[in-house]
Amino acid sequence: MRNRTSIQLDLLLPRIAAFAIGTLLAALPGVAQPDPAYKQHAADRPKPPVVNPGGLGRAPSDAIVLFDGKDLAGWCSMDGTAPKWIVKDGVMECVQGSGMIRTLQSFGDCQLHVEWAAPIPPRGQGQGRGNSGVFLMGTYEIQVLDSYQNTTYADGQAGAVYGQYPPLVNASLPPGEWQTYDVVFRRPRFDGEGRPVSPARITLLHNGVLVQDGAAPSGPTTWMRRPPYRQHLDKLPLSLQDHGNPVRFRNIWVRELGSDAAQKEFSFSTALLDRYVGTYYYDPLMSIVILRKEEQLIMKVVSPGGEADYPLFAESETKFFTKLVDCSVTFRTNAQGVAEGLAFVMGGDTRQAKKIK
Repeated sequence: MRNRTSIQLDLLLPRIAAFAIGTLLAALPGVAQPDPAYKQHAADRPKPPVVNPGGLGRAPSDAIVLFDGKDLAGWCSMDGTAPKWIVKDGVMECVQGSGMIRTLQSFGDCQLHVEWAAPIPPRGQGQGRGNSGVFLMGTYEIQVLDSYQNTTYADGQAGAVYGQYPPLVNASLPPGEWQTYDVVFRRPRFDGEGRPVSPARITLLHNGVLVQDGAAPSGPTTWMRRPPYRQHLDKLPLSLQDHGNPVRFRNIWVRELGSDAAQKEFSFSTALLDRYVGTYYYDPLMSIVILRKEEQLIMKVVSPGGEADYPLFAESETKFFTKLVDCSVTFRTNAQGVAEGLAFVMGGDTRQAKKIK
């Protein structure tokens, strides 16, 4: 006969196990949890938004189309100048020596679709044949390579997280044929001190075949080195590599995921950002100083109470916002695009400031 304690323990064990599993899942980035605010099968639970899934050559209705075959308006060279890749017959093609290109818009957690084709006839061998790359956040590379009957090191072939994770299988098509990459990417997380809390995660389907299953890079991907994580912004541009081969791309789109979809962010050239640098007169007791630190503007608010710095993030070419407070600035520019003033908005209150130097 079982005692009362044993029976109580039997009842508690499933609850303890469920709690432990829930705690473990909650610690994993990107793992959705049941919402405790709703009972199972609740009729009043909000329904998901309707999305037209698109189809062959068409992006889902909620996607951001990065390249539709018309132009490179959403792209630039790495220094922010106009890209030198060519667009012809609905595709973009890498021009040898032109350098990498990146998106103007920045992304974090996202679903990415890219179609690419290696040159035909094939030339070269190993890493010299149809080489390019898709860089998530400009940092974590998914290798593009003509890996059809072409031998190279495993963590450098098509579908590899470059230098770290070989693809699970080689799903490559012959050169000249269009191939697809469908990526689900989760950015790394950092704590308040800049230490990595959880790594990036990459899931990749190459031509519909799973080749990366939640791969976790140990840090930025690069050649012959494995550098550790260093804190970076929550959103950064996507980029495509110039490795000297005329690889072609088409039908590129992205869907932002989770909280990273809340605010669109863009990245512009330092030449454009420098047009906004200066001191702006707000009122007799307060001024705003706009500085540039690398590729980001910093707003310094100067008042009798002291000074405070706020990193600015681009919502458009002229409008920037902060993440620390409900605040934004919109620059007023002249015909040459140089700022003459700005509108300072905080908590719904708008005030104008004139540039004095």
